[in-house]
Amino acid sequence: MKVTPESLVQEHHESGAWSDVPLDEIFRQTAETHPDRIALVDAPDRATWTGGAPRKLTYAQADREIDRLAAFYNAVGLAADHVIGVQSPNTVDTVIAILAAFRADLIVSPLPLHWRQKNVVDALNSIGAKGLIAADRIETRDVGTAARDVAAELFSLRFVFGLGKDVPDGLIELGPMLAEMGDDLQFESSGPRPDPADHTATICWSRSGEENMPISRCHNHWTSCGSLVVKEAHIKDGGNILVPYSLSGLTGLGGGLVPWLMTGATLHLHHPTSLVNLAEHAKAVKADVVISPGPLAQTLDRKLAGVDTTILAAWNISSPRPATFIPRRRLVDLHIADEFALTASARGPSAKAKAIPLGKHSGPDGCESGPALLEVSTSEAVEDQLPTLLVKGPMVPDIGWRTVNGDQRRVRWEGTGYLNTNIKVQATDDGIEGFGVPGFYALATGNLETIDVIYSSYPGISEAAAFVVEAPVLGARMYAALVPEAGHVPDAGAFFAYLDAEGVDLAKIPHRVLILQSLPRNPDGTVCRDRLTMRTQRLPAAVA
Repeated sequence: MKVTPESLVQEHHESGAWSDVPLDEIFRQTAETHPDRIALVDAPDRATWTGGAPRKLTYAQADREIDRLAAFYNAVGLAADHVIGVQSPNTVDTVIAILAAFRADLIVSPLPLHWRQKNVVDALNSIGAKGLIAADRIETRDVGTAARDVAAELFSLRFVFGLGKDVPDGLIELGPMLAEMGDDLQFESSGPRPDPADHTATICWSRSGEENMPISRCHNHWTSCGSLVVKEAHIKDGGNILVPYSLSGLTGLGGGLVPWLMTGATLHLHHPTSLVNLAEHAKAVKADVVISPGPLAQTLDRKLAGVDTTILAAWNISSPRPATFIPRRRLVDLHIADEFALTASARGPSAKAKAIPLGKHSGPDGCESGPALLEVSTSEAVEDQLPTLLVKGPMVPDIGWRTVNGDQRRVRWEGTGYLNTNIKVQATDDGIEGFGVPGFYALATGNLETIDVIYSSYPGISEAAAFVVEAPVLGARMYAALVPEAGHVPDAGAFFAYLDAEGVDLAKIPHRVLILQSLPRNPDGTVCRDRLTMRTQRLPAAVA
């Protein structure tokens, strides 16, 4: 299925930014050229956070598994352009499942790992998903059982597959199934597909607004993202790339998985538990490239002593401003604008992160030798309102899913050809200070007013407000201010237990709780969240 307007498709192909090679074919080409090169390696501690022993596959071995699984998808009735959800952590099995779906011409919707059952049901229902792949568990969460319950609620979901060691009854266990069928499964393409790289590959989820919104990307959108990262980070062919971000959004896929595919590298998969663990893993595999949360990049830089590793410092829209320091190794600031765009910029000899320049982004240091992969602009500032981020170009996705994007949508196309992301930005003389403004966003939570409703539904609470507190290392964190009804004394532990019982998205569960007699208000009657933030800096808060 193609959703990009034909005029844009032609423009991107003529510029040289887009090709005719889909992501799974990039992998196949490397498998033909370097069959014995190691392609995928699980984290050595895999068994501590999900089912199954660590695995390691060469490109030839992985390509055979991808072929067999693609054949299995087709055999059970999944056809071209069917949507299949994936909620599974960073394992070899997850990568194989995604690439096999691409080879079978399916559309993958990678789901955030922190989503609970209600979020998954709503998302898969909205995009008409036919299948779901889920891990048996993610740390202490029984994701496999939750996936089975999703299928019970969503009648359109025809297939639910399980990955791992302890897959619950009711799920099709992919590992043993493929092992049992072995070479009897042979993938046969239904025939050449015109312009395969222009077809939709994924539906990811924007999480910076009032609701989770589907964001469609074709294979070429993804290679445009990966190309910018590969060029700026100077990622070499056949190197070692360590990815601690889940493969559910622009950071993990665009900054990790796709650069791996494009360079024929070895992908080392990591589940983040501590910075020490990440540093030790990078040293053990002699990582050429490792992705790190931007606020932790300086500490990781110190801990990687003796290893010549390039750090990709990922800054999302809720991150604090990048710290000024002189890195000991190559450091590339990777700015992520939710699910809409990314930029990559090496620090160079300067200790300060560069502002994101407006205009075209083509490659290293704004090199104009290649096609522009992204164009950045901002809306006009109105009175005291900050401008919003505008983006266009070969990496910018097609928003929505089988819908017409009207003028009333939070994210919309402007008449100038730019996509208005509605992400507020701070302008400087050199461009903009990253994507997002510290204190305006809490990662993956959506609109704060919608979270107020969730918090105020707790019995004995007359009103509540969600607000953001900026931490110098961890970035924006969610807090809750609760105003009890007369005669009630809310208990922080009981409040957290209530949110958990209601199945609230894990990203919307606050870090701390503040009990107040009333909420501060602005002159227009709205909650003054700035005053709430200032108050938490002076007073202790209840901690669950």
